[in-house]
Amino acid sequence: VGNDSVLTCPPNSNVTMVTWKIMPKVGGACALGYRADQNKTDRTNCSDSMNWKFTPDCNPALEIQQVEITHEGKYICEVVTTDGNFDKKYHLIVLVPPRLTLSCDVEGNPVCEAAAGKPAAQISWVPESNSSPENKSHDNETVTVLSRFTAESTNLTNTTCIVSHLAGNQSKSITC
Repeated sequence: VGNDSVLTCPPNSNVTMVTWKIMPKVGGACALGYRADQNKTDRTNCSDSMNWKFTPDCNPALEIQQVEITHEGKYICEVVTTDGNFDKKYHLIVLVPPRLTLSCDVEGNPVCEAAAGKPAAQISWVPESNSSPENKSHDNETVTVLSRFTAESTNLTNTTCIVSHLAGNQSKSITC
């Protein structure tokens, strides 16, 4: 989320036509097209955040600016050349890194929250805790994970929450 993404087409010379067919999971389909004989590009129902990376005759890559969850879906590039037809298919999955917060509850126990991540984050503790995380799903397909530190020893001074996620790992320490 928030980064730019570039999807490439099969590189070929003698391009006659290039079409990007985009079928997001949410919302309607869109298409970008290029015809070499007319040196003409066309777009149907595509947002301004989707466009040719360079020029379609030189490099028919698709650039998605400021990727959002709504960009998830199927992307197909079809290239027609004098040598034949070629295609490349993508299934775009958008990762959302969670926001990590670590605090102390009213009883003086550490509480770790990995908010609004996609997919759900995994939470672990140092020293080890036998806590069970609670997951809360949101309408935008993100998940908030909450974990309360529980340990047999009550004289701990420093506790570290480790959040593991496909978009990157994070950790914070606290003394309650």
